[in-house]
Amino acid sequence: MRLVERGYGSPRVAIVGGIHGDEPAGKEVVERLIHTLEIENEGTVQLLVANERALTIGERYTETDLNRAFPGDPDSDRYEDVLATRVCSILEGADAVLALHTSHSAPPPFAIYSTLTDSVQRTVTGLPVDYVVNSGELRGTTLDSVVPHTVSVELGRQWSEDAIAFGHDASLAFLRAHGLVSDRAPRFTETKVVRGYEEVPKGGGEPTVNYANFEEIPVGSVFASDDVYTHRVEEEGVVPILASERGYEDIFGIYGRLEQTLFPPEEV
Repeated sequence: MRLVERGYGSPRVAIVGGIHGDEPAGKEVVERLIHTLEIENEGTVQLLVANERALTIGERYTETDLNRAFPGDPDSDRYEDVLATRVCSILEGADAVLALHTSHSAPPPFAIYSTLTDSVQRTVTGLPVDYVVNSGELRGTTLDSVVPHTVSVELGRQWSEDAIAFGHDASLAFLRAHGLVSDRAPRFTETKVVRGYEEVPKGGGEPTVNYANFEEIPVGSVFASDDVYTHRVEEEGVVPILASERGYEDIFGIYGRLEQTLFPPEEV
């Protein structure tokens, strides 16, 4: 784990990359900020590269998925369980946290939160994304489900230069939204909230996915299939999240529904 701090005082915000070792874009963004970021206003930015061991070998994790291990276990024999406790300790009390991810899923980039707070609303509406996923009904072991005021952002496809470029832009937008940098005024926009409610299981054989992220699946249509499953949607308003044929071993993605629209903070 690598931690670098810039600035001093409050607010304290954090940008976390490298939670998964096969998603190096977040690490690249954080390292670029380490070398270039200047904090002119009062406040502290924590720049954290989380799972350096997994990044070194280019694998998602070394022993267990870090983003399924929070809040961690300091007495565990598994590296990521202990690492999770260290990450949580560093981020404890932060006013806002941005976690950087990539995936095999198709664009567009989007944000994820588990609990909506004023800080989360400011982050989400300050990011250059059209959609945010409310994942509060899904897993409870991710960073955004455990550390208050955390928003995860899916930057784009794994191993792509576009994901690095978007991640850098999104990180600066996050810092502007929380008043840590003032090179330009923050830009707040309305953001559509999609509630994730069910993981779509994958079996074996040749997988097929027929619809992209946030594309409404017509009633009666097959979202995804393989030699074990055929997932046919029988209700209106269902959209896929993290839709991918080979992004995950056990799921094709997540079913979601458009829930509401988040508006910029009232004082903007």
